[in-house]
Amino acid sequence: MRSGRFDLSSKVALITGGGRGIGRAITIGFAEHGADVAICSRTKSQLESVAEEVVKIG
Repeated sequence: MRSGRFDLSSKVALITGGGRGIGRAITIGFAEHGADVAICSRTKSQLESVAEEVVKIG
């Protein structure tokens, strides 16, 4: 889903609250647009779930 207007290739994003809600959506969106993401969450299980999705995206 990478487009020229929102290409995050070669960028790194640190996303806090990435385990659920808006933070999760931002994490997935950034990953879909090529960013390397670092995710912070208070809940390990939520963090692992999002991390699995990011790995599937590539």
